[in-house]
Amino acid sequence: MAHDHHHGHHHHHTSDNIRVAFFLNFVFTLLEFIGGALTNSLAIMSDALHDLGDSVSLGLAWYLEKKSTQSATDRYTYGYRRLSLLGALINTTILIAGSLIILAQAVPRILNPEPISALGMLLFAILGIAVNGIAALRLSRSESMNARVATWHLLEDALGWMAVLVVSIVLFFVDLYILDPILSVLITLYILYNVIINLKKTLALFLQAVPETVDITQLEHELTHIPHVISTHHTHVWSLDGEHHVLTTHVVVESDLNRETVCDIKEEIRHIITNKSFEHITIDIEYEDEPCIMSIP
Repeated sequence: MAHDHHHGHHHHHTSDNIRVAFFLNFVFTLLEFIGGALTNSLAIMSDALHDLGDSVSLGLAWYLEKKSTQSATDRYTYGYRRLSLLGALINTTILIAGSLIILAQAVPRILNPEPISALGMLLFAILGIAVNGIAALRLSRSESMNARVATWHLLEDALGWMAVLVVSIVLFFVDLYILDPILSVLITLYILYNVIINLKKTLALFLQAVPETVDITQLEHELTHIPHVISTHHTHVWSLDGEHHVLTTHVVVESDLNRETVCDIKEEIRHIITNKSFEHITIDIEYEDEPCIMSIP
């Protein structure tokens, strides 16, 4: 029994969210470069370079998310959904590299604090929180690994601008320039921690580990409790992109069952696997007195 169900509308929605996030981030990056030049603020110019990297990452995520929804071909029989996973891996790597660069810039500034334009920081902080917050909120509604990593890109910027907002307000009253690099280090370490967790999840999916949302033991337990089912074996579950999963298993049934009963068993299986995010499902029904095809030399 084979099953293939597409969720094109959902992936189209995810792609739209990434596209909106990309354009918001890119336009804001251009504004940062202009604002950095006008205010002569090195901090804003540095963040503009960081956001430019984010824009490239989001653009790549948008392209790969759209590509991943293309139909299967004779060569790529599962389609291109794993391109979305590849985008998540590339973006995670970029985000880790960007975080390390930020840390390399922030640590010296803790030792040697530099004067900062409080008014310029305040204005861009408000705009930065609004732009990145809206984009992150849109992407947070998507469940793909690619969208999750892109959300962290935007969340990093939103939290960073919140830190800038706090520092800019404080600087109106006292010259504690060291607050800026200290907050930057703390926020970057927090984001880095979460990104590394996502990296581990992405690598696990690349290695075809069972998705965290699927309990394969419970699944086999439910299948073997179907009337006339004796056992299951060669059960494999892996994910195309962290969102759409693949299931294959062999179900052993009693040898004297008729066609109608076997069809009833298939219907029970369909009921069990409904709403479990399986996109490709292959069930091999075996009678107990016949050899498993996997054991035939």
